Amino acid sequence: MAAQGYMAHRRQIEVGLWALFFSVQWLAQFAVASLENRDRDRGFQSWEFLVWEGSSILMLALLLPLLLAWDRHFPLQKGVVGRNLAIHLLLTLPWSLLHVVGMVAMRTAIYHLEGGSYNFGHWPAELFYEYLKDFRTYCLLLGIIYLYRFLLVQLQRKTHLPGRPEVGEPAAPVKRPERFLVKKLGKEFLVNVQDIEWVEAAGNYVNLHLSGRVYPLRDTMAKLLDRLDPDGFVRVHRSYIVRLNFIGEIEPLESGDARIHLENGQQIPVSRRYRDQLRAQVAPA
Repeated sequence: MAAQGYMAHRRQIEVGLWALFFSVQWLAQFAVASLENRDRDRGFQSWEFLVWEGSSILMLALLLPLLLAWDRHFPLQKGVVGRNLAIHLLLTLPWSLLHVVGMVAMRTAIYHLEGGSYNFGHWPAELFYEYLKDFRTYCLLLGIIYLYRFLLVQLQRKTHLPGRPEVGEPAAPVKRPERFLVKKLGKEFLVNVQDIEWVEAAGNYVNLHLSGRVYPLRDTMAKLLDRLDPDGFVRVHRSYIVRLNFIGEIEPLESGDARIHLENGQQIPVSRRYRDQLRAQVAPA
């Protein structure tokens, strides 16, 4: 399927799409600058516009990994969107400064090789002018990143992985309890399995999370998973199990891992080792 093919080569395709995006930007800005120069007869040569626009676009491409790193540390997600949005607005300042310093250095070096000199102009005024443009670019790139992640989540939900072949005699049904008896603060509680939202490993125990409460159960993740309904629960990390009905969103990360947003706002990490299994269980039948 096309979706499966995309996911199999996702990283290479992403690099290619970014390269195409920046290349189109370079050519478009070069064309606009050349036409303005022709109409106003400013006396600049065509290669100068290639250098000016090319150095700017190249620096933006080099700064893209920095933007992605900042977004990993300050994601725009429920609960922290206001604070992290303010942080991103502040980060546009060093972003713009790095962009300007880098492109001016490139232009100066190229002009020097051509036997000339590059004049950036009045620095305070030019820095303010470039910041206004960089602010828009920063917001545009961040918007593209989040739009792409949204589309990627939709694609992952539609991706079907091959089913496992049925070999040999069917296994004997596993006894699956409807509730667990747990001890907490000297008391015993009956925890309904259907109410468990997520499970977290804690040494020799596992913590059962439901409705904002935590109940420790002496068990291992592997043994507990065998006792849970595979149609209702999935392991997403060596330390986490989640109930499928409580998953609100799956957010892919640039590292290849992912992050689950439960309906109650809780975030659960998804490691690459368990990502395909999660994708198979959330895919429609």
